[in-house]
Amino acid sequence: MEYQTLIDKAVEVSKHSYSPYSKFAVGACVLTEDGSVYCGCNFENSSFGLTICAERNAIGSAVADGKRNIKAVAIYSPNAEYCYPCGACRQVMYEFRSESGTDIITTGADGIRVNSLEELLPEGFNL
Repeated sequence: MEYQTLIDKAVEVSKHSYSPYSKFAVGACVLTEDGSVYCGCNFENSSFGLTICAERNAIGSAVADGKRNIKAVAIYSPNAEYCYPCGACRQVMYEFRSESGTDIITTGADGIRVNSLEELLPEGFNL
């Protein structure tokens, strides 16, 4: 699947974000090694610690469907160019990364950027 298609899906799902407190909508689209695609948006809670990021929402959907090897994650926010994942999301991605590598895809005025997960989280924690 083309990375632009993943970004397009992330854009669409960001429209469903529930972010009344931060006003920072985010959509994410996960591609697993077998070609399955899962999308998620962030949803906030007045108890801020209970907020779920778009990336973890999408990964949770993949895990619930029995998928464990994530090949790519596209992330989009209408509020920021090149919206990168938070530290918690980076660690969750690391847990479910593909052995062949996981690409993190963002977009902005200059087009699509692709970073490896290892670039964004060197030496991630793993048992």
